[in-house]
Amino acid sequence: MGRQVATTVQNRFGKPLMELGGNNAIIVMDDADIDMVVRSVVFGAVGTAGQRCTSVRRLIVHEAVYDKVIERLQRAYATIKIGNPLHAGVLCGPLHTRRAVEEFANAVALVPKQGGKILAGGQVLPGPGNFVQPTLTQMEHDAPLVHHETFVPILHTIKFSTIDQAIAYNNEVSQGLSSSMFTQSAENLFRWIGPGGSDCGIVSVNQSTSGAEIGGAFGGNKETGWGRESGADSWKYYCRQATVYVVFYFLLRCMVVNCGNRVINHSRELPLAQGIKFE
Repeated sequence: MGRQVATTVQNRFGKPLMELGGNNAIIVMDDADIDMVVRSVVFGAVGTAGQRCTSVRRLIVHEAVYDKVIERLQRAYATIKIGNPLHAGVLCGPLHTRRAVEEFANAVALVPKQGGKILAGGQVLPGPGNFVQPTLTQMEHDAPLVHHETFVPILHTIKFSTIDQAIAYNNEVSQGLSSSMFTQSAENLFRWIGPGGSDCGIVSVNQSTSGAEIGGAFGGNKETGWGRESGADSWKYYCRQATVYVVFYFLLRCMVVNCGNRVINHSRELPLAQGIKFE
């Protein structure tokens, strides 16, 4: 849909502003605070039933702490209350349509076919309503299912050995909305937020990918659409730039007012660009 919109707008040389979803990842380094990781991951992957553009879809965990993180997440997933989100204590509500339930079931069925395994959840709940179990998997980083954004509460976990590997895994998907790294190392932090780090529009450290600050520019790169909302520069997407030259024949001579790209000549002289003079 985004490609069709972009092509249609470009046909008239328009400027599209689009946000097309995300395949958001959290990287867990071996020095991460695991308590913070578990709370952030469960909130980001299960809250809103995984139906948020910034929901956590991929969890990329250092091999030294992978087993510990998975064990904690399995315990947490076993306590998740599913039901009416207006009721106290309910974290995971329903999916938006029956089609979403079908997409959930299809994605779960693909896990073993693509070399992965289910670590928690994986079931469609019987009875009225579009309810499913929040699901945790173990997958290879390059599995087709991992690279596809399924808008449901499925979290794919992936092992890595080095920070270069982790950043490459984060960046290899076609989407680029939100991302986060959990670490207590300043060296890791600056690698992550620097030019060789995350290629997403939102780059966080020690917090979930889910949600955004209203004061910052919200939006993503690559197939997320390159659009930006909120933040100090968001108004620029709704404006067009113009360079305006106006000449007034006043008695006052040789007075030129410069305001950015707007140059107003209040004299009968004709100053030329870069001080050029024709004798």
